[in-house]
Amino acid sequence: MSQTQIDPPASTFLRDAQARGYIHQTTDQTALDALLSQHAPVVAYAGYDCTGDSLHVGHLLSIMQLRLLQRHGHKPIVLMGGGTTKIGDPSGKDEQRKLLDEGQIEANKASIKNIFRQFLTFGDGPSDAVMVDNADWLDSLNYIAFLREYGRHFSVNRMLGHESVRQRLDREHPLSFLEFNYMVLQAYDFLELYRRYGCRLQLGGSDQWGNIVEGIDLGHRIEHAELHGVTCPLLTTASGHKMGKTADGAVWLNERNFSSYAYYQFWRNTEDADVGRFLRLFTELPLEEIARLENLQGAEINEAKKVLAYEATKLCRGEDAAERAAEASRKVFEQGQLAEDLPQVRVERERLAEGVHLYALLHEAGLADSNGAARRLIKGGGARVNDAKVGDPYVTVSTADLRDDGAIKISAGKKKHALVTVP
Repeated sequence: MSQTQIDPPASTFLRDAQARGYIHQTTDQTALDALLSQHAPVVAYAGYDCTGDSLHVGHLLSIMQLRLLQRHGHKPIVLMGGGTTKIGDPSGKDEQRKLLDEGQIEANKASIKNIFRQFLTFGDGPSDAVMVDNADWLDSLNYIAFLREYGRHFSVNRMLGHESVRQRLDREHPLSFLEFNYMVLQAYDFLELYRRYGCRLQLGGSDQWGNIVEGIDLGHRIEHAELHGVTCPLLTTASGHKMGKTADGAVWLNERNFSSYAYYQFWRNTEDADVGRFLRLFTELPLEEIARLENLQGAEINEAKKVLAYEATKLCRGEDAAERAAEASRKVFEQGQLAEDLPQVRVERERLAEGVHLYALLHEAGLADSNGAARRLIKGGGARVNDAKVGDPYVTVSTADLRDDGAIKISAGKKKHALVTVP
């Protein structure tokens, strides 16, 4: 499997993807470039398991890959892992994933589906995206028949050599037989998508390389198909932190788990050294404009961060949400005002009159990941009520703290705020 990049590729998708930093590995890029340069749309897929009710920023690169692919006239498939979620992907993990029941998987799947409609155009056209579920074929497999037909094409020696498996074993963390099957099932997904939709390309993070290679090999052995794979880099920030993680948890793509204001602020707080890279990866601004923005110096780099925050929020949440988040940010940080679009936690007046622990409100507002984390934040001097620092981890907030506008401003650090309001 070749990982050499062509410079420059003939196909517009690969050329654009390479220029923006979407490509980490490719299988046979010369053959893939030739395929993508033909007039007919190429069908490509990326898969997403249903382990939670939202995807997070760590998934965003592959979603942006699918969006870019569609913009260049090709057809994306969003593969929901209704079947593979029942197994658990061991890639990049030291522990077995918690197994979910059927009801949880279905609820998560329904919630995740809505995220993609913001990024992709779905329909029946040649380049319109489609969404499918691998439970449609995995749930009905006959185990003995499957092993007899497909198991003989997988080499355990080769599977043990893939980095995602080898790292787990090298760290002496157990790898269950259940998880080891995940690679086989994902390979079979690629074969089924080729048979059903003519899918020729799989996209994914670099931790999926071994799974992708196994799928390409299975398609070649069974159908003599020429299949391809492209991975995107697993991102860390300039300071070495995992992309999409904060001190308070994951940066979720849906509004219910992570407000548009908080999402905007996540991008607004990007490290200076990451601004240009993130503008290329997570916005659709022209590369010339990005080059200008990333060369801003000193305090001017904050203007580039505002552009990044606005454009990234617009893609994920829509233009109206981006406008509101930008205005709320401007009011809070430039004018010192409260903003209606800050995250809010509504508390019944009777409950507030009795006094509510600040740590509970910080947690309910999404400013802390747990009550314990909120108490530690307060004890460390990082919490404020109406801009006044609070040090007692068990301090309460009451109706006496309501400002003239009928709200209480609570803060975690200097950049995360929420409003406590009464119905």
